[in-house]
Amino acid sequence: MLHKEIPFLRIGLPLCAGIVSGLYFTPGNLFFLITGIALILFLCASFYYNRSLTNPVYGMAFTLAMLYCGLFLYTAEKKSISVLESGEALYTGYLTDFPEEKENSYLMNFRIEHRIGNKGDQRVKGSIVLYNKKSSFCSSYLPGDLMMVRCSPLEITSRGNPYEFDYRFYMESRGTRYYTLTDSSDMYSHTIPLHRKLIHRALIIRETIIDMFRERGIEGDRLALVAAITVGQKNLLDPDQKQNFIKAGIMHIMAVSGLHAVILSLFIFKLLFFMKGRLNIFRVLITLLILWAFAFVTGLTPSVLRATLMFSFLQAGNILKRPVNGINSVLASAFVLIMIRPSVIFDAGFLLSYSAVIYIICFYRDLYLKILFRQRLPDLIWQSAAVTVIAQAGTLPLTIMLFNRFPTWFILSNIVIVPLSSLVIITGCLVPLTFPVHFLSMFIARILDILTGLTELLTEKAASLPLSTIENIGITSIECIILTVTIFLFTQFALNRKSISVIYPLTALLCLVLADTLRDIQIRRSSELIVYNSIGYSATGVRTGKILNLYSDTIMNWQEVNRHASTLRLKVKTNVINEYPYKIRYGDKDILITKYLNKSLLINTLPEIVILRGESVISHDIQSVEVPEALIIGADVRQSYRLSRLVRIISSDSVHFVRKDGAYNCIL
Repeated sequence: MLHKEIPFLRIGLPLCAGIVSGLYFTPGNLFFLITGIALILFLCASFYYNRSLTNPVYGMAFTLAMLYCGLFLYTAEKKSISVLESGEALYTGYLTDFPEEKENSYLMNFRIEHRIGNKGDQRVKGSIVLYNKKSSFCSSYLPGDLMMVRCSPLEITSRGNPYEFDYRFYMESRGTRYYTLTDSSDMYSHTIPLHRKLIHRALIIRETIIDMFRERGIEGDRLALVAAITVGQKNLLDPDQKQNFIKAGIMHIMAVSGLHAVILSLFIFKLLFFMKGRLNIFRVLITLLILWAFAFVTGLTPSVLRATLMFSFLQAGNILKRPVNGINSVLASAFVLIMIRPSVIFDAGFLLSYSAVIYIICFYRDLYLKILFRQRLPDLIWQSAAVTVIAQAGTLPLTIMLFNRFPTWFILSNIVIVPLSSLVIITGCLVPLTFPVHFLSMFIARILDILTGLTELLTEKAASLPLSTIENIGITSIECIILTVTIFLFTQFALNRKSISVIYPLTALLCLVLADTLRDIQIRRSSELIVYNSIGYSATGVRTGKILNLYSDTIMNWQEVNRHASTLRLKVKTNVINEYPYKIRYGDKDILITKYLNKSLLINTLPEIVILRGESVISHDIQSVEVPEALIIGADVRQSYRLSRLVRIISSDSVHFVRKDGAYNCIL
């Protein structure tokens, strides 16, 4: 009876399916008009069957309507980002966040509203990432500031390596499709608005809180850690700090999430212990008010919104004295977020947060009751371990697919460090609250500094343990979905055998093995050429079945290659190229890797595919010979104007610039 106990499951699944279908299908307005009318007629006709005990016709109509809504919402979101004309123009809009300092520039997220060009003033939507040449005035900009910028927007591209993070899709799902390079002369105007949006005020408050930490003596790496754990500002973090938390399996404490909301709400509830009976409603309202204020200050991230909405639904049910299903409350909060921004279902934080909390609600209590301790301390340790194991089980497939790694010491590090981080969160919230009282805030800030230092030290120790992470493991999206279902069913069977037959988890396991086998057969029967879009080096791969022969003039840790090989479980064989040109014969195709190209070389080698790398030189006399099937310009080749013009003259269809067009991939 899940449709009665958890109605948002019935709503959410087809809604998400409709959104996912939008990745492969972008219909026009006529399709939505005709389909919408047909669905309305179908829904009206389904009411004729209401006299029966069940109404499957209405169920089908409702499911199709949710699919339609998901597709419509996602398509509308994609179309809301304007396609900008190429060329220089003036753009007006406002900043959505503080400028982020980079090595040679300031990164600014610029929400555009108007384009002033040859065609006059045009209304536009979306955002542009501005990389503005470093200057002192940029650091004083605030979220919500109005700007007029002269620039030539360029489309954001992905590197296109197999199974690599799709940066273009990631940015587009956040409303950003373009970037540009600017300097101080391109900033035509900068004005302070009369009224800032609430979200911009919240970001300014967040930065003010960080300044409070700084004024109370917290500096350097500890300030970066406090800012990340308490208010979700991760721009100050050092890359080594992030890696330590990832290896220790506790990166979630640095991403403000439901954990922070739970700790804060419990702390407030304890402080308001005297509000009982009739005053309990004020206790709940005060907690909700502070929790929503915390959500705004931390930037309204999906994980915090999920926890805040869920807590609000649960408390609303308690106030109304109506039983509330935990899973339904979680899915209700997800429904609200999806309606606001449909593409949120593709966010890694959203998926990890919801999968962890759903597993905890479903399985934590059953696992906890398997072992009971009478003493308080062992019981608290067991509670923390049980939550960690269940949450890790829920996020395991996503962790492997997204990050290609698995932290092995996650139970130990979570038992020790998560309680410590709870104290960091509480003391971090107390510092700004007691800031006007100098001696008290200084005392609390000193405690916060010590707790942060201890957290960082223990994290470094956990990350440096032998085999702290299992690296270079990966799965595809289909395998991730099937593995998630398999783990869920096996966990349900292991903790409560009476509720489910063993046939279900075994069937899911069989599907997982079958999917892996089919993929393995497909890979073994195919071959492909890959020219990776790498940074600072060139790598060419020829995959023959499960063997990936890699050709490069350097031996190093190839991140792009490792991701590809670990996902498909390929065996990598490295072939070092000592001199150029280098010819590879595969089947009936000759592949030439070279640093120069002329008529004589083409006549002598007769290659079907040419891969240029390094400081490449192309002679003009190649225009008089037959052009190869494909001319690939490697990622390490300087794309000078002369080279670009020459290869375009040869044959634009056969030329592939890896740095611009993404990694080259073809079936051999």
